[in-house]
Amino acid sequence: MNKPYALLLVVTLLSLLAGCGPSDSGSGSHTAMAPDGPGMALIESAEQGDLSAVEQLLARNRQPNVRDSCDWTPLMKAALNGHAAIVERLLQAGAQVDAMDSGGYTAMMLAASNNHAAIVERLLDKGAMVDHQESTMGWTALIWAAKQGHVASVKALLEHQADRTLKDFEGKTAADWAREGGHEEILALLR
Repeated sequence: MNKPYALLLVVTLLSLLAGCGPSDSGSGSHTAMAPDGPGMALIESAEQGDLSAVEQLLARNRQPNVRDSCDWTPLMKAALNGHAAIVERLLQAGAQVDAMDSGGYTAMMLAASNNHAAIVERLLDKGAMVDHQESTMGWTALIWAAKQGHVASVKALLEHQADRTLKDFEGKTAADWAREGGHEEILALLR
């Protein structure tokens, strides 16, 4: 099994263990659960990369921050799958750049974990939290990218002043994970 899909499997399993229900962030955001209908269609279209369908659904519904039963938004699905045009359209429609799922994962973290560096850059330019730690492992986007060996994402994060000294819940930094994975180029960037 290749590493990005293995990591996605881990994220999925952790989400399921975390209950995968709606979060009560107390942020006052205008989100809606999308068990079916146009909200779920928007999430699925964003995941599949169907820009035309996303455009039509946004024109009809105008709720870019709908959530599925695991608290994932259309922006998270598009970022995870590398659909830059959809990410841009959702941002234009008012998608919350730092919306979190039940495990504390954000769209930018998901993009970094799959080496979608252009999306990482765009989300950071829109104010995404560069050093946010998710709540299951304490990983940051930089830790994820370093662990996976994603040089372009690591560079983007470092250009936006990602804190290379942050430690996850095991006490490991991004450099520790890069060293463990044998990612010498990343290790050099993190020095």
